[in-house]
Amino acid sequence: MSEFSESEKEILLKHFSNVDDSVFAIITPRQVDRGALMSRYSRTDKSMRKVFLDEFLQNKNRGEEFYNKVLLEYGDDSVAELGEAQIAVEGLSNIAVKKIEDRRIGLSYLEKSSRYVAWDKKINGEYKFFKDPDIMSSKYADKYLESCNLDFDVYSRNIQPMISYIQEREPIEKQKFKNSAGADVLFLQLKNEDDVKSATRIYNATIKAKALDVLRGLLPASTLTNVGITGNGRAFEYLLTILYSSNLKEEREIGRKIHIELDTTIKSFIKRSDDKYGKLLQNYLSELKGVAKTFGKKHLKARKSKDFLVELAESEPEKKAEDMTISALLYEQSTGMSYGEILAQVKKMNVSTRKKIIKTFSSLRMNRRQRPPRGFEMAQYTFDLLTNFGMFRDFHRHRVLTLERQLLTANHGFSVPEEVVSLGIRKDFEDCMYKSKEVFDLLEKKIPEPAQYVVNFAYRYHYFMKLNLREAVHLIELRTVPQGHSDYRRVAQEMFKSIKKAHPNLSQIIKYADLKSYSLERLESEKRIEEKRKRLR
Repeated sequence: MSEFSESEKEILLKHFSNVDDSVFAIITPRQVDRGALMSRYSRTDKSMRKVFLDEFLQNKNRGEEFYNKVLLEYGDDSVAELGEAQIAVEGLSNIAVKKIEDRRIGLSYLEKSSRYVAWDKKINGEYKFFKDPDIMSSKYADKYLESCNLDFDVYSRNIQPMISYIQEREPIEKQKFKNSAGADVLFLQLKNEDDVKSATRIYNATIKAKALDVLRGLLPASTLTNVGITGNGRAFEYLLTILYSSNLKEEREIGRKIHIELDTTIKSFIKRSDDKYGKLLQNYLSELKGVAKTFGKKHLKARKSKDFLVELAESEPEKKAEDMTISALLYEQSTGMSYGEILAQVKKMNVSTRKKIIKTFSSLRMNRRQRPPRGFEMAQYTFDLLTNFGMFRDFHRHRVLTLERQLLTANHGFSVPEEVVSLGIRKDFEDCMYKSKEVFDLLEKKIPEPAQYVVNFAYRYHYFMKLNLREAVHLIELRTVPQGHSDYRRVAQEMFKSIKKAHPNLSQIIKYADLKSYSLERLESEKRIEEKRKRLR
């Protein structure tokens, strides 16, 4: 017999996907009610649909009341994860978007791409870059505008020449495409009109992506972008606290605007971001920076940085890493044994046995989407990197690791793509870099954080990544795929070589690292996208 009457069923179907099954979706329109129902569910023996009828249906403010009680009276932070929101932020700098995307848990991001979208458009006669209030009120405002405008002028006027140059270097006639029969043939061998159109579309998209990849180093960090954020209330609350504690006015203002918008959707979940507890946390975050800066000045002596791209700064000794990994791999299926007992026995294994175990686990992976078991998280690596900001933006997307970075600077030189040299625009490119450096040096003395806005993507700066082997598998195999940017492919390849040298046996789990180089990185990927389009049609 059903738990609900026919009239109750009619009501419930407006708020739940079904009324009789033990598995159902919550579709009640208000986000706050969906989250409150989930939370209330854990504190009663009633069914969720019964709770809704008894407690929520007649009380329009039930969701808010419940959250206020749980969050404010009991302080149950996990309840705040039950409310979700989507926020779009448009026209923020590449400095601010990285601060937002530093948050690792509870938020997902989709950011405007520098590979598929050109930044050459003007609004009301002006290029789209952020004009920081502190910079614009300084005596260097004109120099800042001059530097950023020069960057965008050189970038914009060279998009088409760069496209033409790459087309000449990699003509469509020398590329292979699939014909109607599914065979790979040269472009001139395509007979079907639709095949020709398809191949042309693939080629043009590939060439444009390559050209924009090459030129993105000219863009300053002040370049305005867009980002969409999806996340839960707890994560948004912490993001707001981070933004409110920033030394940059742009980030504080973005925090204020996000807060206003979240108040329209999940207000109950983010109340503490700027209340007395939020302000205490903001002060704490500011004090952390000050203490680190004070101790750094007192105990660290700056020296000229050596020139490197990526180096393995730290890893466990080979045998220790293998022992921990093998013990973790065998743990789940070794019922009744403690980790310590397993580890003690693994330590006594001979070299050939350890090699066989690792090789067997590695051989089970048939493609890069088959992730290694969690046992491979026991081996850890710390990589120190000195790469351009463009590269950092790509590696920054990997959040299942520890990443710490320094302020953007123009003090460690810059990268010049070989295509820039071949096209004959090296002088223009370097003029932009030198102008940025000149303005950066002036700003850094007075306002070091806003000074970052003038630094180009091509300039190099320091950051480190500490990650386990399982995450290294994902990062290296993903960032060495043929369609990847040539800059970060090179870094990921060097990371793989370093791990292989440090842990030759364990590195076998990295089965799909591509160590080759490609002249048109996006070509094969664009071909696959076109095939998907055809199937959809």
